[in-house]
Amino acid sequence: MSHTLRVDIVSAEAEIFSGDAQLVVATGEMGELGIAPRHAPLITRLKPGHVDVVLGNGERQQFWVSGGILEVQPQVVTVLADTAARASDLDEAAAQRAKQEAEDALANRTDAVEIAEAQAKLAEAITQLQALERLRKTLKH
Repeated sequence: MSHTLRVDIVSAEAEIFSGDAQLVVATGEMGELGIAPRHAPLITRLKPGHVDVVLGNGERQQFWVSGGILEVQPQVVTVLADTAARASDLDEAAAQRAKQEAEDALANRTDAVEIAEAQAKLAEAITQLQALERLRKTLKH
């Protein structure tokens, strides 16, 4: 019996991570999921936010996804995201600027499409900032 599962995190631009892990934690439509080896098969949409991967040696790696699809097979977990990044690669200043720009756009827009676009950009910036905060807390421990 294997104590790890294969994890692939892929964005539209590139493969972000591929390796073996003990555990994957991600936020699906119905809430947070913890996926260990031999998990029941499932497919769910991912909410924008963090994906935590605990490697076979116990090391934890954190990623941020803009949303996407999570597919679970007994020995393989695949995350397909439009945008994904290692949490350590996120740019806090850029995320703060994007958040401010989205808030300004929301305050000055009346068109429903423009409002929806600004809300999506705001949600993305907020989840990036949350991922950075989680990374900071992890590094403190």
